[in-house]
Formats: sequence, C-alpha cells, structure tokens
Amino acid sequence: MIIAITRAVSRSIAECELTHVARTPITLDVARQQHAEYEHALESLGVRVVRLPELPECPDAVFVEDAALVLDEIAVLTRPGAASRRPEVDAMADALAPFRREVRIEAPATLDGGDVLRLGRTLYAGRSARTTAEGIAALRTLVAPYGYEVREVPVAGALHLKTAVTQVSPDWILVNPHWVDASHFEGYDALTIDPEEPFAANAVFVNGAVIHSTAFPRTQAMLRAHGVRVVGVNASELAKAEGGVTCCSLLFDVVN
Repeated sequence: MIIAITRAVSRSIAECELTHVARTPITLDVARQQHAEYEHALESLGVRVVRLPELPECPDAVFVEDAALVLDEIAVLTRPGAASRRPEVDAMADALAPFRREVRIEAPATLDGGDVLRLGRTLYAGRSARTTAEGIAALRTLVAPYGYEVREVPVAGALHLKTAVTQVSPDWILVNPHWVDASHFEGYDALTIDPEEPFAANAVFVNGAVIHSTAFPRTQAMLRAHGVRVVGVNASELAKAEGGVTCCSLLFDVVN
C-alpha cells in the first residue's frame, strides 16, 4: 500500500514564495477544489491519502513534498531554502512520526524535498536556489548508512530539480533539457517535453500511472503515444504559486 500525505490549501496561499513566475491572483476556492480533485486522482490509483489540515500561517504548506523525503528506512526532515517555509517541517514531523524514524537536515544547510528525485537506490539532488551544497552533503551523510547514493545535479532556470525532471515509467524519465541535462540519470531513457510547455516535466509516477497537469496537452499526448497511462488533473491555481503535481503529496510505501 502506498500512502500519500497531503495538506489542505492554506487560506494565505496568495502570500506564497515565488522565484521564477510572476505573481498573479489565486482563487482560493478553486485552488482547494483542484487540490481535492488531485487527491481523488491519487485515490483512483489505489493510493491511501492521509489529509492534513491547513496551516493558515504557512502560505506554501500545501506543497508538502518540500518538507521531507521519505525512504523505506527513514524520513529525512528537510530545512527549506525559504525561511518562511521552515515552520512546516515540525508539523510534517508530527505527521510522519507514526510511519518512520526521523532524521533532520541541520542549519546552516538547506534542502527542499522537491530537489530530490529518487530512482532506485540513487537520490539525485538538485543544486538550486533552495538547496545548497551543504544540504546535499548533509543528505548524503544521513542516507549513506542505508545504502543510498546521492548524486548532485545542477539545475538552471527552474525552482526545483523535479520541475525539470521526473520519472514516468520504470525505464523513462521526462525532462526539460533546457533546465537539466538528462545525461546525469544513467540507465534511464529520456522523453523530452514539448518545447512550448516548459513546466511539463513535473509528473507523479505511482502504481504504474502518471498524474500530470492538463495544462500540458502536447506533452501528455506524447506520453500516451509511448504507452504511458496518464491521469490528467487541473492544477492551474497551484501553478500560480509555483507548485507542480509532485509538490502536493509525499508518497511512500507502508513498511511493516
């Protein structure tokens, strides 16, 4: 059984952090409805969704992926690069405590969970505006006892590594080649997004299917032509907060 931790959209989401997109009005009710549809898409794929309440004082708290990295053996609590997001971590620690032993990235290192792409026993860690070399080194130290390798990957032009590349099948990754070099991901074939859809590389691969934003129909058509099962969701309001579909859930297997 795969669990997805999600958190309700904060009423303060309009005050979210932004780096690479311009600030535009976010309609709270629409954002909440789209988020609920995203949760239903996860459930339709056999995922057990654990819904956490909103954190009104944390505008970005719906983007739960950044607060932790959950592996089979441990949960790594991050230290987000944006100071306004650090209060989210303790709340996530409470939610994950029943499922995993927890370790932490400590100051002054910073690391966002959205910068970590797990492919097998390799963790690709994006060096970005939110994740520092010290954060990647700290992650490497924390996970080494469990046999994980951490590889640093430079990210240019995108907020997080997983804005630029995600997994879409056991053998394929989906890549924006302008933001990340696919040659870093050894053993995986790269599918390239449609050039008119630069944010389309963000996808959730779970239980043999891919959850993907309907804002990117050309890339979705390409994925389907390659035999990928795509479940489309409308994530337009959360995209205004610089969020993608991976950001909105923290996925992990139940471990007995």
